[in-house]
Amino acid sequence: MLVTSRSYPEYEAMFDLTELPESVLDCCAGGSSFTAEAAARGVDAVAVDQAYELPTPELLDTVRRSLPAGAQIVDQHATSFTWNWYGDPSRKDELRIEAADRFLQDVSAAPDRYVAGSLPELPFEDGRFDLVLCSHLLFTWADKYGRDWHLAALKELVRVSRSEVRIFPLVQQGAGEPVPYLQELLDDLRPVRSEIRKVPYEFQVGANEMLVLKR
Repeated sequence: MLVTSRSYPEYEAMFDLTELPESVLDCCAGGSSFTAEAAARGVDAVAVDQAYELPTPELLDTVRRSLPAGAQIVDQHATSFTWNWYGDPSRKDELRIEAADRFLQDVSAAPDRYVAGSLPELPFEDGRFDLVLCSHLLFTWADKYGRDWHLAALKELVRVSRSEVRIFPLVQQGAGEPVPYLQELLDDLRPVRSEIRKVPYEFQVGANEMLVLKR
């Protein structure tokens, strides 16, 4: 189980967040520090991930062991990544370690913010959150989860959102290949409005866009 750690500065950039609404869901959040940092700013922030089913000691161990795993993907596809945003690998590692530490502190102190669940069925009522964020699951793993799964997952993210869903990135993991059925999915989601928007973040070469869905 890969439980990646991501920091709030990464989220600000990859989702082009200039401000946060009253309530936010981080879907398939893993070891991200976003929920902890958003909650500290007074936001009703919730994270959901299948990994949160694990007992706390096992979850903490899983997050710690996952830190080197993401680097292996980068090493295997070195030419498909750029260091313009991070500066260098050491800075990326620092951010991931800081994010993991912040997550581990918060999941122990405020476990109710971390809900066990997974797409395409989330344990929340309709319109529960103003904003729903999902990073590095949909489209990233298009080789593992097919078109039908993606359509069901997108509809579920829209269902639990009161206003907007943001998904990043729009390419597959590794070499960053495009998702061949992306436009078909957007067509099938109508009348939900969709927009592909540039963001001020790029790590995978060409992965500098997010999908915005609006109810």
